[in-house]
Amino acid sequence: MTDIEARLADLEQRLTNLEELDELEARVPRGMLRLWRELAPPEVRHHVRAARREQLLAARAFLDHWIDRLERPERLPRRESIQLD
Repeated sequence: MTDIEARLADLEQRLTNLEELDELEARVPRGMLRLWRELAPPEVRHHVRAARREQLLAARAFLDHWIDRLERPERLPRRESIQLD
């Protein structure tokens, strides 16, 4: 990769990060976001983001399970006759 290509890739990544930050700032009050960035080291922020993602994946799995159950035909247990003497 040439120096120009590396610089371009870096600038594109920085632009993506700024766009993501703009979306987040639209939802979170600025003071809270600034405080979070100042107090939490990057590694902590990374772990919190990963944990949030895992929670969403768990919720998706839970919903997928129940959606699948709703779409399957009911499977009633077979009834068995027992003769009593």
